[in-house]
Amino acid sequence: MNINIECTNEFDSWNVDIEKVKNTASTLFEYLMSQEEICGNCCLKNYDYQSVSFDFLFCDSGQTHSINLEYRSKDYPADIITFAVFADSEEDEKFVLDGNINLGEIIIALDKMIEGAQQKGISKEDELSFFIAHGIMHLLGFDHQTITDYNFVIDWQKKALESININYDKI
Repeated sequence: MNINIECTNEFDSWNVDIEKVKNTASTLFEYLMSQEEICGNCCLKNYDYQSVSFDFLFCDSGQTHSINLEYRSKDYPADIITFAVFADSEEDEKFVLDGNINLGEIIIALDKMIEGAQQKGISKEDELSFFIAHGIMHLLGFDHQTITDYNFVIDWQKKALESININYDKI
């Protein structure tokens, strides 16, 4: 399976290593999709495809505040917003175009992410990996509206991070 990832960095204060983001996201995605509990229950189940694509937008909390207000009617800046286009579409609106499924977009407010890393005493890169894993879980259709769903997402996020040698317990 091919994984196509596009990244846009609109945050001037940190020059994100785009290639590292793409590599981390691909590795986390492949790990999660290799797990039966994820693969067998995600939004890709029962679809025939050769590739998936998704995007990252790196911005600041002012931009996530605007996006949150406009698209979600929530008046606060978010650290991460995921538009899970494929997972959130009605069954008859999901489509595979030329063997590719577009999963959607992960928007990360880097100023909030960096602040969180500093508060936790961890590297910006580890915190960014935490956000990437979380966003991918949402793109795959896993949400956390209940405590059971929250625990499921966090448990798999932890396992995915540990698969790339990031100790989740420090995050």
